[in-house]
Amino acid sequence: MPGPLSVLLIALGLLTLVFVAFWATLVRNARRHPQRGDPAAVTLAAPTPLQTGIGAVTNFFDALGIGSFATTTSIFRLKKIVQDQLIPGTLNSGHTLPTVAQALIYTTIIEVDETTLISMIATSVLGAWLGAGIVARWPRRKIQIGMGIALLVASTLMFMTQLQRFPLGGEAIGVGGVRLIIALVGNFMLGALMTLGIGLYAPCMILVSLLGMNPRAAFPIMMGSCAFLMPVGSLRFIRERRYHLQAALGLALGGVPGVLLAAFIVRSLPLGAIRWLVIAVVIYTATTMLRSARVERQMAATVAVPLRPDPL
Repeated sequence: MPGPLSVLLIALGLLTLVFVAFWATLVRNARRHPQRGDPAAVTLAAPTPLQTGIGAVTNFFDALGIGSFATTTSIFRLKKIVQDQLIPGTLNSGHTLPTVAQALIYTTIIEVDETTLISMIATSVLGAWLGAGIVARWPRRKIQIGMGIALLVASTLMFMTQLQRFPLGGEAIGVGGVRLIIALVGNFMLGALMTLGIGLYAPCMILVSLLGMNPRAAFPIMMGSCAFLMPVGSLRFIRERRYHLQAALGLALGGVPGVLLAAFIVRSLPLGAIRWLVIAVVIYTATTMLRSARVERQMAATVAVPLRPDPL
């Protein structure tokens, strides 16, 4: 009889198949019955080399623990590839398959308590399902503000991690009792934030370390959480057509080879300087996102003010 970990991996495989089949069905239906002004930009165009390259590079560093959401968001905005309101859905749908590949690899090579792993994954999926239902209906300006704040939080966590201001963790590979409850609540919140475009990796690693666990145990937890919650959350974005199909496919096609390269060939790099660069880029992206939201608010206020008639 298969153990809990084997059942978990089988469930992940089945969920991935459902995600791919459902995504393909919705895309096919959207092409047959296009809607005027469809924000998903559903076309027959294949991903560009740039979009595929973004998927390869961001997921390569994602597999090494840097994360992919913040870096992908920065590149999307810099190159004007995806509209702001479509970025959360594009990140979640495009990075799903590379993240599944990471989960399948790291849950089999790093030991972690199965109860802790499975329960934290379950709560993150619930958070993502609820969060995606809210974010998928948000207007453009609200998403800009939400992502801007989320990116600033992410950059702060990365900065504090670089300065080693967080506990280094212990040797435990699981938690129980009150600490398990804290872990479940924390991962639920991180799952919800994933749908807004803030990556789960850095805050999850901090959460695991604060609870006294071995930081290596964070890899199967955070990658397994993302692998389960991203298909669930992505389907809500895809159903609402709140994503960019071409860019999402590019992330998926380039991302899987990037993950395999990092996990089986490169394995580790001196990432200190790269993390500092990522922090700087994320802060820049967050400020430009918030500035765009402010400009749009000013423009909306200008349009809303009626012109006074000339005095007779």
